Amino acid sequence: MTRYEEVAAVLRDRIEHGIYRVGDRLPSIRAVCEEMDVGISTAQEAYRQLIDTALIESRPKSGYFVLPSRVPNVLPSVSRPAQRPLDISQWDQVLELVATQRDDDRLLLGRGVPNLDYETLKPLSKILAGLHRSIDFNGFNYDKLSGSPELRQQVVRLAVASGCLLHPDDIMVTTGCQEALAISLRTLTQPGDVVAVDSPSFYGTMQILKANGLKALEIPTDPQTGISLEALELALEQWPIRAIQVTPTFNNPLGYTMPEARKRALFQLAQRFDVAIIEDDIYGDLAFAQPRPRTIKSFDDDGRVLLCSGFSKTVGPGLRVGWLAPGRYRDQALHMKYVSTGASATLPQLAVAEFVAKGYYERHLRYAARQYQRQRDIMISWVQRYFPEGSGISYPQGSFLLWVELPAAVDCVRLNERLAQKRLHVAPGSLFSASGKFRQCLRLNYAFTLTPALEDAVRSVGELATAMVNEALEHEVSLGRLTSDP
Repeated sequence: MTRYEEVAAVLRDRIEHGIYRVGDRLPSIRAVCEEMDVGISTAQEAYRQLIDTALIESRPKSGYFVLPSRVPNVLPSVSRPAQRPLDISQWDQVLELVATQRDDDRLLLGRGVPNLDYETLKPLSKILAGLHRSIDFNGFNYDKLSGSPELRQQVVRLAVASGCLLHPDDIMVTTGCQEALAISLRTLTQPGDVVAVDSPSFYGTMQILKANGLKALEIPTDPQTGISLEALELALEQWPIRAIQVTPTFNNPLGYTMPEARKRALFQLAQRFDVAIIEDDIYGDLAFAQPRPRTIKSFDDDGRVLLCSGFSKTVGPGLRVGWLAPGRYRDQALHMKYVSTGASATLPQLAVAEFVAKGYYERHLRYAARQYQRQRDIMISWVQRYFPEGSGISYPQGSFLLWVELPAAVDCVRLNERLAQKRLHVAPGSLFSASGKFRQCLRLNYAFTLTPALEDAVRSVGELATAMVNEALEHEVSLGRLTSDP
């Protein structure tokens, strides 16, 4: 055995015995050299061997970290939705998830809320307090319909990281990203129109379609590369699609990020059929590696992409600060903004603008992304340990949401009914489909500190899901369809 193999074996043994747990940072190259009396090249080769076996990963400027027992080798299936436009359902389930009061004692494992306890958010509290104490009462007045110039300037600066060269006049501030999506859809469509969406798709967008009398045409979607361009092309040839709505970067809920070449190809397909794209990039800034992925908007040379984003998933949803870059549709979108909410609240805009301008936002992003990446790995290890064998697990490269596909015997709507007795709740997959598909899937949030109590909650979900699988098998046996012999 070579010296680097000996070093790798020692580190592997420590990982297997729990000295270094999933998500933990391993000793630096220098520390390994000093402890084991080896050279830098030997330590580097030892770590390279552990990376090759998917036991650890290297994170730029952060070090080496322990991965789950394995990166998921069973991913969720490629979706196969109905091949026709559908009316939207599922509102009652969505309302149950989003209308929960703050004093509700249930543990909501599937809500799309970031961690609001990080120290890196404290400067924002001070900024808000300072604005409230200011003798300048302009903060209580209406701001511009398109939003505060200070915030739009900072949004333009941030958008450069995604490949977009925008002007402050290209941006309009909205009351959260949800309003940006709603404005975009109302700008482009009339009741009865068809909108192509990825499948599964964000339930908030689906409910906007429902409220505006629109039909969803769900397109097959791969958990790694995103919406099928081939299927979308066939749909564009067959149906009068008015818009394509996608979340191509750190997708909610499936977790995929479309490769850059496919994003460009999607834009070119939209050009060929002269259809607009509504791009939801709300999670785009929460990348685990830099540079963050480009947006489809970065390829937009004719203004057909309406880019929607905001600060709800990076800073805090209660601020209700979103934004929209509507391209060639700016005038219509601004009118829709006026007739829906008018100008957005002024003080949150000014606070976020200052938070970004002083560098606090980027510092917070770096910290939050490191924590979310570590917690993703821990959550995956729990799902692998406690959920039924063969469950498919997403592997997002950003954000804080995990998609899990359970065996077909598990109905996650019924699973929630059983979890209610334990004061637990997950986001069932049927929320993310026009027709209520994906009932065997669920979404989990790993933004919050993963405590032993949270591990117990995930274990309870897994145990109840396993029980449902076993019950289904026993039922099959009782009907004589299966034999109980091994």
